[in-house]
Amino acid sequence: MTHEQSDQERVESRAHLLPEEASVGSDDPVAQADTILDESDVREEDRNAAPDTFLERRTSDQTVTPSEPPD
Repeated sequence: MTHEQSDQERVESRAHLLPEEASVGSDDPVAQADTILDESDVREEDRNAAPDTFLERRTSDQTVTPSEPPD
């Protein structure tokens, strides 16, 4: 199986509308699926690619204010 074939299979699989999508319909489910998967691939490769996305990496002691000072 070539990479191109696997991409086509992904698009065909994703072209089946989710219930939320089916309720509003789609003029071209295949094109919609292709766009969704392309954007997903970009976000997967570059975690900062999603608009308005900021991922914080903190430990639990950085997120909670201690109720009493440490010993």
